[in-house]
Amino acid sequence: MLYLCSFAEAVTGVERTAKRNQRDGIYNIMYVTEAAQILSRNLYYPGCLSLSRKYAAAESIASWVRPTGSKPRPPRICWTGEMDRILLDAPTIADAAAALGYSKSACQVRRWKLLHGLAALSG
Repeated sequence: MLYLCSFAEAVTGVERTAKRNQRDGIYNIMYVTEAAQILSRNLYYPGCLSLSRKYAAAESIASWVRPTGSKPRPPRICWTGEMDRILLDAPTIADAAAALGYSKSACQVRRWKLLHGLAALSG
C-alpha cells in the first residue's frame, strides 16, 4: 500500500496516506480531478492488460473537464514549529493569517487542532 501511495505521488504530485477505513478495515485511497486523470492515464494506457470495466472507467476519467469557474485547491500547508508558534502567539486569527500569509480559515483550523490535541506542534 505504501508503494502505491509513493508511486502515485511521484506520478501526480499528490500525497496520500494509506489508512484502513473504520467500517470494514479496507484501504480506500481516493484521487480526484486532474490527479485522477494523470494517475489513470499512467495506469491504463492504450493496449495495457486490464479488465474492460476498469479501462472504461479510466476512459471516463480522461474525459472529465474542470467546471468553468472551479479552481484547483491550493497546495496543502506544511506547518512548521515556527509557524505553529506564530499562530499560537498571535492575538487574533487575523493577525496570525497576516503574519503567515495564509487564509484566516486555514489558520483557525490549525489553531483549533493544536489547542484540542488533534495535531502535535511541528518541529
